[in-house]
Amino acid sequence: MRALVWHGKNDVRHDTVPDPSIEDPRDCIVRVTKTAICGSDLHLLDGLVPKMENGDVLGHEFMGEVVEIGSEVRRLKVGDRVVVPFTISCGECWFCQRELYSLCDNTNRTKENAIEAMGHAPAGLFGFSHLLGGYAGGQAEYVRVPHADVGPVKVENDTLSDEKVLFLSDIFPTGYMAAENANIQEGDTVAVWGAGPVGLFAIRSAWMLGAGRVIAIEGVPERIALAKSYGNAEVIDFNQGDVKERLDEMTGGRGPDRSIDAVGAESHGHNHGASIAESIQLHTTGAMDRPHVLSEMVKSTRKGGTLSVPGVYGAMTVFPIGPFMNKALSMNSGQTHVQRYLRPLLERIEGGEIDPSMIITHRGGLEAGPDFYKTFRAKDDGCVKCVMTP
Repeated sequence: MRALVWHGKNDVRHDTVPDPSIEDPRDCIVRVTKTAICGSDLHLLDGLVPKMENGDVLGHEFMGEVVEIGSEVRRLKVGDRVVVPFTISCGECWFCQRELYSLCDNTNRTKENAIEAMGHAPAGLFGFSHLLGGYAGGQAEYVRVPHADVGPVKVENDTLSDEKVLFLSDIFPTGYMAAENANIQEGDTVAVWGAGPVGLFAIRSAWMLGAGRVIAIEGVPERIALAKSYGNAEVIDFNQGDVKERLDEMTGGRGPDRSIDAVGAESHGHNHGASIAESIQLHTTGAMDRPHVLSEMVKSTRKGGTLSVPGVYGAMTVFPIGPFMNKALSMNSGQTHVQRYLRPLLERIEGGEIDPSMIITHRGGLEAGPDFYKTFRAKDDGCVKCVMTP
């Protein structure tokens, strides 16, 4: 089959690789009909995430048709149209039973790598290194989906195009959980750093959860335009002055009630030099990462407010714990527990409350993937989101 394959830092190729097969009776095989490039895929391209191996198939945002099922799969059948969550979860462990699916104890096949880097091993992820299980990803014609009865959601409404539901695989639930983690109360002012795909869905989700005002912090013209038109947000262009000063002016000096970091390791002023692998040795090298957005959020958010961090960080960081503590701030974070949100967010799409496909700017086949990676990283050609049809 054809797939997008990692061959080293800044080297993604459109290659031919072996077809996947059933390896466990709880597996299914999905023929991919739509797949996308996520901002966190750029961390793999840039070499920020360790334990990538030459030949790894990329991608964790995908959907398609079930073409084969293992002998123990009961909920799916051949021919079902499904969206597959990027988190691989067993549904049976202590964490899955509490709907903390991204913390699954049983799906990370390379636990030793994660334990060395983080102290504990979170769930396995599709197409995201041998730190998180070493699973082949979905930027391919076919993909093996473990624990098929736990992850995929069936899309039975034929009036919904693939593009309308594809982002249930990651970025729509990620933006929604980010807003939920912000503990938004009715009428709150919510500031969202970053109006990329996750930031846009965090903005839309903040409105869904009762925000009275949403302010986006962004510097890329195309994303500023979408934050206004798609997100109905006020916008601060961080290129035009001090963000905290502008937030103070807009909130009468109090600051936003809730703040969301939808940027992470791509933030302006962020030190890309410290990977997760390097962070393991930071206590001896002293090369601590300095997360610009997190620091700005701590300074800007009102006393007693809440920070939410869906943005992906790779390294150990310098964090302003003093101001954070003295302002009595709270913070929630984590990879998304996608399975928890699939059905309710699908219902919002079916009800016409949101059309996720409106953020797509670039479309093509898998062969366009290597160029899409470059365009997306450079934010060239008005690129916000790339979707591919294998």
